Amino acid sequence: MAELTTKTRNRLKDSQFGLPESRRFPINDRAHAANAKARAAQQVKAGNLTPAQKSRIDAKANAKLRK
Repeated sequence: MAELTTKTRNRLKDSQFGLPESRRFPINDRAHAANAKARAAQQVKAGNLTPAQKSRIDAKANAKLRK
């Protein structure tokens, strides 16, 4: 996966995040989309994300992965 520097991350649009309101789970390329899905699943199991939030992340990541 390509490294996402702070400078590059700050330049991303809110719409390029799985949770745009908190700018969490960047989905700017295929590698980050796959990673966002995996991390979201871990966070649900840890109790830090709701299943609804995971569904939103998965939907955005799947759209990026289909491209």
